[in-house]
Amino acid sequence: MRRPAPASGAPAAAVTDPRARRALVALCVTVTTSYGVLFYAFPVLASAISADTGWSLVAVTAVFSGAQVVAGVAGVLVGRWLERAGPRPVMTGAAALAVPALVLIAVASEPWLFCAGWLVAGAAMAGLFYPPAFAAITHWFGTGRVRALTALTLVAGLASTIFAPLASALESALGWRGAYLVLAAVVAVVVVPAHAFALTPRWTPPRPGEVAEAAAGPATLGSVVAGRAFIALTLALTLGSFGVYAVVVNLVPLLESRGTGTASAAWALGVGGIGQVLGRLVYAPLERWAGPLTRSVVVLAACAVTTALLAWVAGPVAALMAVSLLAGMARGVFTLVQATAVSDRWGAERYAALNGLLHVPLMLAVALAPWAGAALAGPLGGYPAMFAVLAAVGALGAVAALFSRPPPRGRVPG
Repeated sequence: MRRPAPASGAPAAAVTDPRARRALVALCVTVTTSYGVLFYAFPVLASAISADTGWSLVAVTAVFSGAQVVAGVAGVLVGRWLERAGPRPVMTGAAALAVPALVLIAVASEPWLFCAGWLVAGAAMAGLFYPPAFAAITHWFGTGRVRALTALTLVAGLASTIFAPLASALESALGWRGAYLVLAAVVAVVVVPAHAFALTPRWTPPRPGEVAEAAAGPATLGSVVAGRAFIALTLALTLGSFGVYAVVVNLVPLLESRGTGTASAAWALGVGGIGQVLGRLVYAPLERWAGPLTRSVVVLAACAVTTALLAWVAGPVAALMAVSLLAGMARGVFTLVQATAVSDRWGAERYAALNGLLHVPLMLAVALAPWAGAALAGPLGGYPAMFAVLAAVGALGAVAALFSRPPPRGRVPG
């Protein structure tokens, strides 16, 4: 497969810009913190919230899923704003918005106030999670973006490792309300100033009405979005995201349903986290070996195969750990496939807008996956059968990725 040319919107000189390196360090800290505070703290605090307020755990979790939906929809607007204004105002504004949202969550005495806080937090997530950070790095680092994206995802992969125990400790000492107030202060002290003072590399808005195709020449943004390749890529990554997140959330129930102890099941989940880090280290050599379409198909197929192994392998514990490690590696590589899929096919010039559109169904799939996984287990006769269905979903994603190569276009005379 022909390798794509360097994207016109991402100058290679940015790789050596000390401001770009400083911005990357800042994003490693802020994205990790944002995921830890706005995402990974919630599963730890959800039961305490329900017990303290009397609101059902199902309702509390539904509100959190609603925040993910808002994040996905708001991602379109965030992508357009970021494209025009650059990451600094967008990500600083999102961090500033997250602080009062978290305070409202902490002090909410009524369900509607709690819901309002999370919906505002969802809007903030759209400007704090991976998509805007990926857009910034892709623009600033040009041909060196894979190494920079790998560094970001390696560090941010530790968000749950850091913030899940921290949230538990804060809840034990201060209650869940106090925990969220402290976490709001962390965002105010760490994330807001880091975005305001470190995201300073030059930002060049794209030429109006054009998107640079890595494989060939210019095309309108609308023609790319309506094209078969973009639709196929969106479908492939949406199916992949649904399967990956459903596996993560439902792995412990799967193992427990087979008689594995809770402690061993938790260890298996933790081993999967280690696998994610290892998988991200694999992406750079994979990127050198295979083109964008091949990488997408191979990684989605790997996610499907490892999910099928989880459905099939019932023991012993060592075998379960090995399969969980492999599944984690596939998930880790999948994150970087998501990060580079747009720039590899259409260049970096309109990455923010295209990636924002791409991530709407992805975020909806992420929001739906935890509930859908558990809901399917009963009708299908158990978690092993549900994991087999998830494997089939991942395989369909791999098939869809086969059609995600953009058609060649003739170059427009300059």
